[in-house]
Order: sequence, then C-alpha cells, then structure tokens
Amino acid sequence: MPGTAEPSPPASRASAGPLPGAGAALGPGSGGAGVRAPPMDAPGDPEGPPPPAGDDPAASARETPNRLSREQLFVLISAASMNLGCMMSYSILGPFFPKEAEKKGASNTVIGMIFGCYALFELLASLFFGKYLVQIGAKFMFVSGMFVSGGVTILFGLLDQVPDGPVFIALCFLVRITDAISFAAAITASFSILAKAFPNHVATVLGTLEIFSGLGLVLGPPLGGFLYQSFGYEVPFILLGCIILLMVPLTMHILPSYEESNPGHHSFWKLISLPKVALLTLIITSLSSCFGFLDPTLSLFVMKKFNLPAGHVGLVFLGLALSYTISSPLCGLLSDKIPHLRKWFLVFGNIITAGCYMLLGPVPVLHIQSQLWLLVLMLVIIGISSGMSIIPTFPEIISCAHENGFEEGLSTLALVSGLFSAMWSVGSKVHSTLGTEEEQRALLPDENQP
Repeated sequence: MPGTAEPSPPASRASAGPLPGAGAALGPGSGGAGVRAPPMDAPGDPEGPPPPAGDDPAASARETPNRLSREQLFVLISAASMNLGCMMSYSILGPFFPKEAEKKGASNTVIGMIFGCYALFELLASLFFGKYLVQIGAKFMFVSGMFVSGGVTILFGLLDQVPDGPVFIALCFLVRITDAISFAAAITASFSILAKAFPNHVATVLGTLEIFSGLGLVLGPPLGGFLYQSFGYEVPFILLGCIILLMVPLTMHILPSYEESNPGHHSFWKLISLPKVALLTLIITSLSSCFGFLDPTLSLFVMKKFNLPAGHVGLVFLGLALSYTISSPLCGLLSDKIPHLRKWFLVFGNIITAGCYMLLGPVPVLHIQSQLWLLVLMLVIIGISSGMSIIPTFPEIISCAHENGFEEGLSTLALVSGLFSAMWSVGSKVHSTLGTEEEQRALLPDENQP
C-alpha cells in the first residue's frame, strides 16, 4: 500500500492492512485459518443440533458463514477505525513537518532519518509482537497500540515548543520510534484478530479494510495541510491524536477477546525458511519498496516535466490510491471464493506492475515520449495490479504454514501477522535508505529528454 505502515497492509496493511478461500472443507490448505465447518447432524440424532455458540466469538465466526455476527461486526469496526486513524497519523507529517524541522535546526539528512526510523522500528516491533502476542493478549495489544499512538501523535504537536537543535531532534526520534512501535502492536494484533474472526474470508476482509487504509493515506496530507495553514503546527496533531484516543474506550467495549493459553512452539525462522513463504515475503517487500519510491521521485518528476503545481500533484497520486482502494476488496473476494486464482493474481499482478513501472517515465530504451495521460493511466493500472499482488499473500502464508505443521490457532496467525508487517517495513526501509536525489536522477528520465 502506499505508505507504511503498517501497511495492511496492507491496512493494514494495517491494514499494511492491510494489513488484510474457501472450499467445501476449510482445512489448512484452503487459505483461511484452518477452521473446518462442523458436520451436519445425522438423521435421527437424538441429541439434535449443537448448542448455540453463546459468547464464544470464534464459534460465532464458524456458525454464521453467510452473514456477519455481532462479534464479527465489532471486529470490523475496531479494525477499520484503527486503520483510518493510524494511517492518517502516519501520513499527516508530509506536507509541513520538513519545513518546521528545518526551522528548528534539523538538516535534510536528519529529517530523512526521522522518517526512516519509523520503518526500522516497526520491523523490529512487528517481529517481537508477532512472537509474543499470545502471552501479551491480542485485545490488550490492539487497544494499547491505539492508546499509545494517539498519545504520541499529540506529543508530536507539542514539539515546536521545545528548544531548537539537538533537543528537538532527539525528541522527534523518540516520539517517532514510539509511534512506530505502537502501530506495529496495533496492526499485528489487528491482522491476527481478523484472521481468527473470519477464518474463511481472510482475503475479503483484509481487502475491504484497505479502503480505510487508503482513505487514511489520502485524507491525511490534505487535512494536515489545511489545519496547519489555518491554525498552526499544533492543531493537526492534537486533533487527530484526540480522535484516536476517543476510539480507545469504544474499542475496549466492543472488541471481543481472542485469547489462547498455548503460545505455540514455532518461530519466525521456521516460517520464513519455507520456500513458498520466502517467495511471498519477497513479493511483499518489493511492492512496499515500489510504493515508497513513488513518493519522493514521482512528485518531483511530475512537477518538473509537466509544470504542475504542488496541489495538482496530489490529484495525480489520487488515481493510484483510488484504484488500489477499489480493487482490493474485489481481489480479496475472488481470492476467498476461488482460492486457486491466488497464484495467478500473484503472477500477473507482479508482471503488470513491473511493466507499468517501466512506462511511468517511461524508461529511455523504449523511446516513448512522456505524457501526463500515460502516467496517470499507468498509476491507475498499478493500483489494480498491486491489489492483485498484495491481498492474496496473507492467506497464502497462512495456508502454507498450516500445510507444514504449524498450529491452527492464534499463535500461528500472530507469527504470520508479524511477518507480514515486518516485511512491509523492510520495503519501506529500503526506500527510505536508497531514495536519494542521486537515485531520483538515475531512475527517472531527465526533463529535457523527449
């Protein structure tokens, strides 16, 4: 997804997500969480139908496959609000923070490091929380992540009051790192809870939640810019942080608890050492890097090549965001309904994405003149092909894990969620490390070329 975090992804991700198939018998290879439908009662069974699920959220998820149960609806509301709020919090910095940081004595290199440290610590935190989610508790991790994220967002709005120079820079790093850790906790727990609540429709739910991740990434920069111009530096962060904090009591009240006593004995290393999982993580990382490279490179290219004002550049990116947001739920639905389509989504999605990136410039060897309509068309197609490539990866990793002996429970879902978030962060870190001005000149054609 465009953005982080925490895409989920994808999200979210996250989200990331993200952050995120059913056959007649939903076993480990079906693409869901490995929960099998209960057998029908034999005729004349003296005991009659099984008792109602009561307050067990997992049982409710199994017994209401054709409509949302109350628990599933509450999970969706909680995850959607988290995706929207955290993605807006992540993206709100772009329009005005670099200028404010320069006033406080931060160089361009330091500003880049402030942005880049987010991906690094989200990576580390995602692996930790994925490993220990069962011990910590999924609901506690989710709610705590939202609470801390709202608090540090407010603190970010108060940084203009601190002294210039090293003190300001150190506090920026501290707040940004804390925000990354809190987002990693929330998105990892969110993916795990969603996969547990919707064992047969993982891709559909994750694809649907990408709508809210996309909205957060699209609405964050213009809303932050408007509030900054109208009310100053503090108001965008304080307002958004308060909104996130207001979501916390609601989430505590409505989000069901999905707890397990067995933490599992498998590790990230065993999971990523599976060849299929390793290939899928490579896809996640590469797509995350592709999204990240567009932010610094394409905006400069569009402004110089087509003489567009900064406000219109956002409209160019809107084509990518809208097409991804609209296509993700459809790709998720098809992935769950027809699981064997997933591999074809992954193959053709990546091929189409690679071809469209070659035409964005376009690359000089093609000898095609750069045109605005072609660039916008390629961004729209990239949004669709990225949805085809990203959405099936999460249920496919779950299926592969179950096929190779991983437990069918929350511990495995937590490992998969942490791995997904971590690999998306790796791509973001690659982009933030390599996305220099020299690379921008190397990757995109010179404005004087035909």
